[in-house]
Amino acid sequence: MNITNDIKYIGVDDTDIDLFESQYIVPNGISYNSYLILDEKVAVMDTVDARKSEEWLTNLDAALGGRTPDYLVVHHMEPDHAGTIAQFVEKYPKAQIVASARAIQMMADFFEGVDFSGRTIAVKEGEELSLGEHTLQFFMAPMVHWPEVMVSYDKHDKVVFSADGFGKFGALSADEEWACEARRYYFNICGKYGAQVQTLLKKLATLDVECICPLHGPILKENLDYYIGLYDTWSRYDVETKGVFVAYASIHGGTAAVAHKVADMLRERGVGKVSVADLSRDDMAEAVEDAFRMDRLIVAAASYDGGVFPVMHDFLHHLQIKAYQNRKVGIIENGSWAPCAGRVMRSMLEQMKQVEIVEPVVTIRSRMKASDLPALEALADAMM
Repeated sequence: MNITNDIKYIGVDDTDIDLFESQYIVPNGISYNSYLILDEKVAVMDTVDARKSEEWLTNLDAALGGRTPDYLVVHHMEPDHAGTIAQFVEKYPKAQIVASARAIQMMADFFEGVDFSGRTIAVKEGEELSLGEHTLQFFMAPMVHWPEVMVSYDKHDKVVFSADGFGKFGALSADEEWACEARRYYFNICGKYGAQVQTLLKKLATLDVECICPLHGPILKENLDYYIGLYDTWSRYDVETKGVFVAYASIHGGTAAVAHKVADMLRERGVGKVSVADLSRDDMAEAVEDAFRMDRLIVAAASYDGGVFPVMHDFLHHLQIKAYQNRKVGIIENGSWAPCAGRVMRSMLEQMKQVEIVEPVVTIRSRMKASDLPALEALADAMM
């Protein structure tokens, strides 16, 4: 695939993988993107996961057309992008590795026994590398989402190689809408680092960008304002969709019934989009995505072992470590003899930044009854 006259796509799809980073369900696989710039000098832009090293090396060899790489540019040292560096070094011993100083330090930890001495070029913010007509300019992007990350800008073709930024789940062969899987990818992979993403976006705003080449997902060439606008919204923790996400953790169905009842009440009030998730069965990464997407959240959970049902604790923990903030949250607890889920959920939510806990906190005893409806109605009114 040609990105421009001189830039070729040499990445691979992985449709055999079941869990990305051993935790994220990827029903349509994932792509490991890599690019080749053919100029007076030849630059390879990242490698791929070791799972697909042989296929990638075949793609690289075919695209080179008999030429030899002068440089390997490493934007990110995570193994899904750097997993084939050792094979590259062995096959192309004269090529120089261009990366941030921190990335070069990391290489010895990932590739024991590989001698990188004299093989690396450490670049700093704003430095450039001439390939001939093409000049790469480097911008550091620490904690998007590892500390060694950088991005590069091809000044000739106005292409940004954005590392994990603007990536998405799903192989390139998957025919699916960008935003849904890009959103799930962003909040679960980069969500904690909104401030750092904002810093990177400000750097990109100074450039004339006509194409974004991420390390996962499709190459973005058209309507770039749309993609950059979403990244700006996500990284500022702003609201993308007005509505309420109802997330419940139910043991025997009683709490589930309450969650669906309050969702119906919200729909009757016209709050906007209302989405409901069963945390025991639905994809946790999608639940995290929906919590960040909407401006309001209701958590409903059964009490369990003097605390809260574990999947709700897991969900709130995910929100905590991904820097959930600037939202309004309602709480519903259930308990047959000593309701305590609400106390635990409140404690976890209070540790999050600018989260408003809505009153009343509703307590259900085992099963929803007619006498519980006024409190649920009051909560629905308070969520407006």
